[in-house]
Amino acid sequence: MDRISVAVKVFFEEPFWIGVVERTSEEGLRVCKVTFGAEPKDYEVLAFLLENYDKLRFGPSVETVV
Repeated sequence: MDRISVAVKVFFEEPFWIGVVERTSEEGLRVCKVTFGAEPKDYEVLAFLLENYDKLRFGPSVETVV
């Protein structure tokens, strides 16, 4: 069974708030950038992920130690 770990980092990159979603699995590390307008609250980030995770476009896999 493939284990998947997801981490989200949100930071300010003028003029927007940016979210970086990191997905680590046996394939390696894949990353997706999400642009938020105003500073998102924690519950807004969670709601966004629950609603849109399957639509995110991750970059190619990079080999990493899992």
